[in-house]
Amino acid sequence: MTKAELVSSIAISTGYDKTTITNIVEAAMANVKNAVAEGENVYLRGFGSFITKTRKAKIARNISKNVSIAVPEHKIAAFKPADEFNKMVR
Repeated sequence: MTKAELVSSIAISTGYDKTTITNIVEAAMANVKNAVAEGENVYLRGFGSFITKTRKAKIARNISKNVSIAVPEHKIAAFKPADEFNKMVR
């Protein structure tokens, strides 16, 4: 499902126009992105959690050049689905 399909589906089920729904979806995604970028976790009960994980520093290999590369510790965004959501997928 694309964002446009999501907007259309919500517009049909709620009766609001697509422009309003698009603005709401965009605002919600922007708020989630900003919160995670600032290191906050976003918990949506029954759906899942958007969290920040820290990857440890490591030594990686570039096999085409046969050299070792030091990869520093860094943070990544991750999504952990709620148990209720996982049960629906199974």
